[in-house]
Amino acid sequence: MSEAVKVIVRGRVQGVGFRPFVYQISMEENLAGTVQNNMDGVRITWEGSRVAVRRALKRLETEKPRLSRIDELAVHAAATTGRKGFQIIDSDRSGKSSLVIPVDSAVCSDCLKEMHDPSNFRYRYPFINCTQCGPRYSIIDELPYDRKYTSMVDFRMCSKCEKEYRDPLNRRHHAQPIACDSCGPHLSLRSSDGELLGEREDALALAVRGLEKGRTVAVKGIGGFHLACDASNSEAVARLRRCKNRPDKPLAIMARSMEEVRRIAAISDREENVLRSPEAPIVLLEKNKAFTDLLPGALAPGIRTIGVMLPYTPLHHLLFDDGKFSFLVMTSANPSGLPILYRDDCAVHYLGGIADQILTHNRPILHAVDDSVVRVGRSVPFFLRRSRGYAPDPINSERNVDGIAALGSQMKNTFAIGRGDQIFVSPHLGDLTAMESMDHYQATLAHVMKWTGVTPRAIAIDKHPYYSTREIAAKLGKPIVEVQHHHAHLVSCMEDNVLKGKCIGVILDGTGYGADGNVWGFEVLYGGTSGYQRLAHLRYTPLPGGDRAVTEPWRNATAMLISLLGDEGRRLAARLFPDQSAGLRVIDRMTGMKLNSPMAGTCGRLFDAVSAIIGLCKVSTYEGEPAILLSECADEGNGQVEPYPYRVTWEETAEIDFSLTLKQIAEDHLHGLSAARISRRFHETVVSVCCSVIHRIACRHPEFGRRVVLSGGSLNNQFLARHLQATLAAGGFDVFTHHRMPCGDGGLCLGQLAVAAEMQVGKT
Repeated sequence: MSEAVKVIVRGRVQGVGFRPFVYQISMEENLAGTVQNNMDGVRITWEGSRVAVRRALKRLETEKPRLSRIDELAVHAAATTGRKGFQIIDSDRSGKSSLVIPVDSAVCSDCLKEMHDPSNFRYRYPFINCTQCGPRYSIIDELPYDRKYTSMVDFRMCSKCEKEYRDPLNRRHHAQPIACDSCGPHLSLRSSDGELLGEREDALALAVRGLEKGRTVAVKGIGGFHLACDASNSEAVARLRRCKNRPDKPLAIMARSMEEVRRIAAISDREENVLRSPEAPIVLLEKNKAFTDLLPGALAPGIRTIGVMLPYTPLHHLLFDDGKFSFLVMTSANPSGLPILYRDDCAVHYLGGIADQILTHNRPILHAVDDSVVRVGRSVPFFLRRSRGYAPDPINSERNVDGIAALGSQMKNTFAIGRGDQIFVSPHLGDLTAMESMDHYQATLAHVMKWTGVTPRAIAIDKHPYYSTREIAAKLGKPIVEVQHHHAHLVSCMEDNVLKGKCIGVILDGTGYGADGNVWGFEVLYGGTSGYQRLAHLRYTPLPGGDRAVTEPWRNATAMLISLLGDEGRRLAARLFPDQSAGLRVIDRMTGMKLNSPMAGTCGRLFDAVSAIIGLCKVSTYEGEPAILLSECADEGNGQVEPYPYRVTWEETAEIDFSLTLKQIAEDHLHGLSAARISRRFHETVVSVCCSVIHRIACRHPEFGRRVVLSGGSLNNQFLARHLQATLAAGGFDVFTHHRMPCGDGGLCLGQLAVAAEMQVGKT
């Protein structure tokens, strides 16, 4: 019996070979009809035997292309017409967009095989791609995803490429970046002042030779420029650090192959799967014993982990094919505090004196996108930075978030746009302090709003009175919803785990503007999208000089000791920091007179202080360095470790006091106890404090339930997060952590958006 259906497929179904996949199914099942891209996904009409139609519908979900994701499959009965044949028809650009923006993907094995085949006309072509791999988000100007709306618009296909592009049974059918050496983009190598040194194969050969000789080469990838050098060459690494003024911050490396990764790091099957995935993020791995024999410690000084990625563009593979190196440093080329470099003119302007050569190409990057950074847990990647390969893929929500925009935080910024029940989170945008960063932010926001077809009806921002996002929100001219920083963290983790109602939240963070005007960041909250109660917090201490106390942790440590311990704290500070006698007197006066010394109670500053007290990091050279070094040195030995003494004062809001902890840590250090033992005991103290407070709250308020969410940037600390989660779980609590978004400020916009959506219910 014959029947006809109209099918609407929504999700990640454009730019992933979905139409040729449908065409192939139709041919095999002898179905007539059409398939078309449009502004709400893919539309299919099928006519044929009922059995064949049912089989084809099942195959849509079970055999879909590897990069596709079906969020909704709507099937409607239609009248039979006796249609013959099946066609892929032109895209329909009418109507409001409900498309999912395709993400950039690592080169696939089929393309690599062709690139290494001397008989293939794309042999050694650095921009080989197909419907299952290559650039997407970074080259799209408008939707739907057609070549004329991408940065490939000016590259006219040759007859060979066009034949593949038009063939519905070819894996390059409507692969929009399709090209070859005769019709597509090509490489060029320039000096740091812009002089052309070579093109195509010559450019590649000269760049490889430069890397082998220890030079720094800026390499243009999918989403922007990296600075590359031979990671095994200690002089080259040291020179790159000097030129980029990046003395200690860990550098990510790219390894030739998985075999090379295994030589320098311990790696699990899950970690290998993530490294090999189409998203191809940087994965944090534990260094193994052979690491220091093969690579310089200066790549990631003072820490046990190293950020590793595999080659994810054809160009990366060609560099390793031709070079004698097995590892390359691949670090973002942008100057500190500025957005990623992705335009050639900006690269020449900013990289003079840093890169010796610039290996670039003439396929424009329309939208810069940083590498994603993950740590692999027991089941899923834990995002430290969600960007290339993952963003702006939407997160589905169980609430109506339509028309809500959330502008995120000042640091590690991402923003979010709500459409229906989908939340589109931008790639990592970083620090918004510089004007260039603000311009980049606003351009990205405008593009995502255009692509999603969303005109915001409400804007969520952080309560901080001086965050740059407040200025952007004012320009948008819509109602503004202010969301307290740590309330947003609480709700972000709840939304990440699809939790409704209210939860207890342990929010351990660096900095957040508090409702009382002080700096919060060590909070126990209870609440949800409708509001929150503050149940417990860290005792406030002054931050002399504000941001200067953050970059010079010895100042923060001194202020804590003096503020909490008085004369005894002064004596301890003098012994701990004997070379800062004049500075100690200034800090004492500043805190005593409350001059430029905001009051703060944050987990980040507490960790900074302990790191400085035990001599790990007295002056910070990159964000989070003191806390990272402290967590990395913690003794992972077996057995119970007794926590340091502490106090909790139980009033309307409990106050956590680490005065006794800091006194004992200072004395332990001065008596020669190892940093590893002190760090382990301190971590156990933080876990003990949090768990004891949660237990007492649960006993006092059984109506709060036993769901606990963990959020905040300090929970990037794997040791702390793991022990806190395990101890709470052992105490009978249901513990939830982030898995779709970062736990730090990179995930803040998700919570902001959910709170604003709740507040806007019923409003127009």
